[in-house]
Amino acid sequence: MILLAVPAKVAAETFRVVGPDGTVHYTNAPMDPSYQRMGLPAPRRAEPPRIAIAEPFTVERHVREASARYGVPEKLVSAVIKAESNFNPRAVSSKGARGLMQLMPQTASLLGVTDSFDPAQNIDGGVRHLRGLIERYSDNLPLALAAYNAGAQAVTQHRGIPPYPETIGYVQKVLHFFNGGTAATVALTPVVYPTRRWVAEDGTIVYSNLPPAEAARLVRR
Repeated sequence: MILLAVPAKVAAETFRVVGPDGTVHYTNAPMDPSYQRMGLPAPRRAEPPRIAIAEPFTVERHVREASARYGVPEKLVSAVIKAESNFNPRAVSSKGARGLMQLMPQTASLLGVTDSFDPAQNIDGGVRHLRGLIERYSDNLPLALAAYNAGAQAVTQHRGIPPYPETIGYVQKVLHFFNGGTAATVALTPVVYPTRRWVAEDGTIVYSNLPPAEAARLVRR
């Protein structure tokens, strides 16, 4: 009766007895009182599932590296990303701009960005583009930001910030994130390009620390 009352416990136990001839007998249902209960084996611990921990995603690291590479203030880069995508690397606008700095496909292609959803590529291309616009508008940050949002052609056509509510609001937002809305200009750190050598189409050997596309204009044909 006792065995029937606790079947689960008995099933988990093992009993042992040594016969007169030295034979050892084991059972989990002893019918003879000479059987002795053996110690229960330690329960086997189930190993916790191993979870692969990915390397922490740090937009800050990519911002810091691109900022140093192109001489654009790190705080300004972060302000643009905040206004553009709110730090969402998978963001896609209604117009098709993609990634952290919201690069349009055509712009990304011109910048050599093959994957706009890759944070490193997106930030590198976006900061390089922003640097070029700031230089183009002689460090006038509002104009550079307007061109980043609406395109340089729109800024040229309207001879200033285009009268688009979206662009006006965008410029104000970035300036607010950058410096409380008071920065009209921004100081860029000079970028020192390494000296390069290449042969022009006419056979002229060119040495320059300018990017090849710009230095090529200086070659006399």
